[in-house]
Parts: sequence; C-alpha cells; structure tokens
Amino acid sequence: MTTKEHLILGIESSCDETAAAVVADGRRILSNIVASQNDIHRKYGGVVPELASREHLRQIVPVVREALEQAHIALRDVDAVAVTQGPGLVGALLVGVTYGKVLALSLGKPLIAVNHLEGHVHAVLLEARAAGREPQLPAVCLIVSGGHTILYHVTSEPANGASRFSYTRIGGTRDDAAGEAYDKVARMLGLGYPGGPIIDRLAPHGDPHAVRFSEPKMTGNPYDFSFSGIKTAVLYHLRKHPELEPEIEARRQALARGERSADALRSLSSAATLDLVASFQRAVVSNLVAQTFAATEIHTARSIFVSGGVAANSELRRSFESESAQRGIEVFFPSRALSTDNAAMIAAAGHARFLAGDRADSTLNAEANLPLT
Repeated sequence: MTTKEHLILGIESSCDETAAAVVADGRRILSNIVASQNDIHRKYGGVVPELASREHLRQIVPVVREALEQAHIALRDVDAVAVTQGPGLVGALLVGVTYGKVLALSLGKPLIAVNHLEGHVHAVLLEARAAGREPQLPAVCLIVSGGHTILYHVTSEPANGASRFSYTRIGGTRDDAAGEAYDKVARMLGLGYPGGPIIDRLAPHGDPHAVRFSEPKMTGNPYDFSFSGIKTAVLYHLRKHPELEPEIEARRQALARGERSADALRSLSSAATLDLVASFQRAVVSNLVAQTFAATEIHTARSIFVSGGVAANSELRRSFESESAQRGIEVFFPSRALSTDNAAMIAAAGHARFLAGDRADSTLNAEANLPLT
C-alpha cells in the first residue's frame, strides 16, 4: 500500500517577493510561484518597506491561488500551512503570517512557523533529496544574501520518528551583508538594482587582480564578516578616478531609458570599470570562501551548504566547487531558482517541523529579528 504524501503549502513574504508553493514530503515541488517586486523598488536602489508591504497585500491571494492551481490541488488537500515568521521586514512578514493563520484556521489544518533562514538550509536539502542525494550532517552552512551573511553549524537528531534540526551560529557580518554590498557598489557605478546579477555578468570581462582590496581584519570572532570596508574602498577608488564619472552618468541614463541588459551596460563601461567590478567581486567571493572553509576546519562538518540569493553567483559557485574538490569535502548549492527567496524552501522546512510535531497557534506573530536555533 502506498503511503500518502504530506502536502505542505508554504507562504513566504519576508522581504520583496510574495511567494507560495506546494511541496510533497519535503522533496517534490508541485508548484513554486514567486511574484517579484524588483521593478517597483528599482528606482529607489533598494527595498522600500512600506511599498513592499502594500505589494504583498495585493499579491498574496492570487499567488497562493496560482500555486494551488499549478499543483492541481484544492486548499482542502493540503496537510499543513507553513509560513515565514521571520526574520525580515515586519510589515511584509505580517501579510504572510496573517494570511497563513487565516487559511490554517479556516481549513482546520496545522499551522507551522518557519524561520526564513532555516528555509534557506532546506532549499539545499530539498533539491539534493529530489536528486536522490542525502547531504551528510553535521554541516557548515553559509547563508549569503542581500540581508544576511551568516555561518551556521547544522545538526539533526531524531524526534517523533523524524529529524529535528538544530543550528548554532558560527559567525556573521558585522555591517553590510554581501548582497547589500553588491547593491551599493552597483549603485555607485550606475549599474542598477539589484546589483548582484549585473556585477556577476560583467566581472568576467575585467581583470580581478587589477585593483587591490585589503582583506578584513576581524578581532574577536574570527569567523565574522565585514564588507563595509570593501564597499568604502570602491567609493575612494572612484573619488581618485573622476574620469570614470562620465561613463557612470551614461549608464544611469541608459537605465532610465530601460536599457538594463549586461551587453548594453558593458558597452558603456571602460576597461578600468570592468577591472574594478571584477576585483570587487573577487574580494567578496574570496572572503566568503575563506571564512567558510576556516569554519569547516574547526567545527565538525561532513559537508558544506551555500544558500541565499548570492549563492546564485557564478564565481562563488566555481570557487567553492574548486576548493571543495581540493579539500575532499562535498559542497551543496540549491538551484539558482531556489537560491533567492521562495516558498518551496519554506514548505520543505515546514514539512520537517510538521513531522517533528511542531505547531503554531493563533497567537503567532511576525518577528523581524527572529534568531535561528
């Protein structure tokens, strides 16, 4: 007799993506719908919290409806509703939490509270398991995005016949997250928002050794990160080279006309600018890789997870894969689609908590600074 799959409806609204997904047994994605707000926030060069909340209100119902339709199920078919409780923008989180509570209550289904960061861990597990692979724990996980750059030690233990995951923070950024640094540097250079994808596309056309960036010197916790200094170094470099200002303005005008492709922006970029972009990316990636492997050597780890929006960066992936091959430790990435914020990862994390017996009730509230434990 075939055991019925558990269908988890995941809802994610921590920042500027309204997302809903249906995942079966934490490993099979039946649907994964994401409504991005990039076009809304682009002209501001970053996410505007009030606008994000309003857009979540507008999108949440149709996004959930589309996720159910794509999965070919009705609301009554789901076994639980998993929703992002935090961390994130509190107004944005409240939209998803409130809607998730209403759905669970009206359906008489369990409500599962999920930490957004745990979702990024389960994005790795979800796709590895779908491919028939089981990442070995304990693991060191780097979560790197526009809002977070954190290292965790990930373990699990049996709970109610399932696995309960535990997370110990190893280190994190003391100032800008890596993705935030990408966005700020892209804004300085007139490359638009979000900055990560366009810098990643332009960097291969420059010399990554042309501009020297000092490595951050961390006192206290050696596994912490700092990207503010690298960002400031780019600013000082531009001040020393005012001849680059005309092309920066030309790129800004191109963006205003809607010319956002990498080819269009590259054609307006000198070799000096491309060298600066490549050198900036190399400095950030080198630091992320070095810190992660340093933590892996000290903390017991059988594998490495890399997740979050910046995990989609091509140079970061190449560097991790090259280093992991030399050191003999396996590294796992989610696909690029599951690297950025999405609800499939929330549903997958929710499934693990569902099996472990975790339940939330009507008192569940959004927590902007929710820690991962």
